[in-house]
Amino acid sequence: MMTSTHSHNGEVSANFSSHSTISDAQNAKSDHSKIAPGEIAIGVVIGRASEYFDFFVYAMASVLVFPSVFFPFEQQLEGTLYSFAIFSFAFLARPFGTVLFMAIQQRLGREVKLTAALFILGISTAGIAFLPTFQHLGFASIILLSLLRIGQGIALGGSWDGLPSLLALNAPQNKRGWYAMLGQLGAPVGFMIAGGLFAYLISNLTTEDFLDWGWRYPFYVAFAINVVALFARLRLVSTPEYAHLLDERELEPTNALEMTRSQGRNVIIGALAALASYALFHLVTVFPLSWISLYSMRSVSDFLIIQVIGAGLMALGVIASGLIADRFGRRTTLGTCALLIAVLSAFVPTLMNGGEFGQNVFILLGFSLLGLSYGQAAGAVTANFPAKYRYTGAALTSDLSWLVGAGFAPLVALGLSAHFGLAYVSFYLLSGAACSMAALSLNRALEIRD
Repeated sequence: MMTSTHSHNGEVSANFSSHSTISDAQNAKSDHSKIAPGEIAIGVVIGRASEYFDFFVYAMASVLVFPSVFFPFEQQLEGTLYSFAIFSFAFLARPFGTVLFMAIQQRLGREVKLTAALFILGISTAGIAFLPTFQHLGFASIILLSLLRIGQGIALGGSWDGLPSLLALNAPQNKRGWYAMLGQLGAPVGFMIAGGLFAYLISNLTTEDFLDWGWRYPFYVAFAINVVALFARLRLVSTPEYAHLLDERELEPTNALEMTRSQGRNVIIGALAALASYALFHLVTVFPLSWISLYSMRSVSDFLIIQVIGAGLMALGVIASGLIADRFGRRTTLGTCALLIAVLSAFVPTLMNGGEFGQNVFILLGFSLLGLSYGQAAGAVTANFPAKYRYTGAALTSDLSWLVGAGFAPLVALGLSAHFGLAYVSFYLLSGAACSMAALSLNRALEIRD
C-alpha cells in the first residue's frame, strides 16, 4: 500500500481539516482526539470474526446437512456437489453487492449503507434457519436456499466499511505486517466456534434430530452474532472521529468502472497474489470434511475436532505471519508460503489416503501453513492502490480473490477427486500457488509498500 505521509507513533491523531463537512463544534471537540491503531483493529476483528463464523456455518451445513435435506433425491456425492454449487452463489453475488452498496453510500451515507447490509444479511441468515426442507416444500426450497445464499453474498459485499484499509494506513510503518494480520484472525476463530458447535450437535443428537432441527441452531447463533457485530461496526464508523479519519485518508467510494479502467492491473495482480492462500483455505476446511463424510468410516465429529485443533494452529500461524512480514517483508513472506503450498500439494493424495494419521497430518500441516500465508493475504489484495481508489479497489480486489481462489474450490476439488482421483486436487492447489508466485514476481513493490 502507498506509504503514508502522516506520522505514526502507535496512535493516530484525528486531525480534522478545515474543509470538513462536520460542524465547527464537532471539529473543535475532535481536534484533540486520538485514535490508536488498536482501536481500529477492534472494529476489524469484530467484523471479520462474525463474517467468518457465518461463512463456516454455511460451509459445514453444505456438507453435513444440505445434501440430505434439500437434495434427498440424489446420491450423497451428487447432492454435495449441488450443495457446493449453491455455496458458490455468494461469491458470485458479492462483487455486485459491493458495487450496489458503494452507490448507496455515495448517495445516502455510510450509516445507511451498513444498516441496509445488516438488514439483508439478517433476513438471509435467519431465513436459512427457518427454511422448510425439500420434504415439505419441494424444489421451491432449493430456489429459496439459492436466493438466501445470494442475499448473504450481496450483504457481505455491502458490509465493507473500510476499516481494514484504515488500519493499514494508520499502523506504524514498522508494524504493518502485525496490524494486517489482526483481521485475518477472524478466520480461525470463526472456524473453531463453528466447528466446535457442529461437533457438539452431531455428538449429542441422533442423526434424525440433527437433520430435522439441530442444524438450524448454528444459523440462529450466526444471525445473532452478525447483528451484534454489524451494529458494533456501525457505531464505530458513524462517530465523528472515525468519519473524519476515513475522509482524511480519502477512504470513500469511487465509480467502479472508473476504478477498474484506471487500476485494472492492480486488481488482477492483487487478487492473484493471494490466490495460493485462498485455494488452500477451502482445501483444508470444507473439502476434507466432504471427503471424510463420503469416503471414510471415521467419525465426522472427531474429524471436526481435529480441524478445530488445526484452526488453533492457524491462529498461531496468523500471529507469526505478522512478525515474519515485518522482519522480512510481505512479498518475501507470501512468496515463501506459496512455494511451501506448492510442495504440500504434492502430498495431498498420499496424506488423504493415508488413514486417520495421514489425514490428521494433512489437516494440521495445512492449517499451520494456511495461517502463515493467509495472515498477510489481506495486505496483498490492497497493496498498490492510490488513495483515491483504495476504498473501492480494496473491496473489489478482495471479492475477486475470494471468487477466483475459494468460491468454487470445494466444488472443483470434490468433483475432480471423485471422478479422477486426489492427484487432480494436487494440480488444482499447485496452480493456485503458481499464480501467486507469478503475481508476486510482477509486483516487487510489495516489498516496500504496504
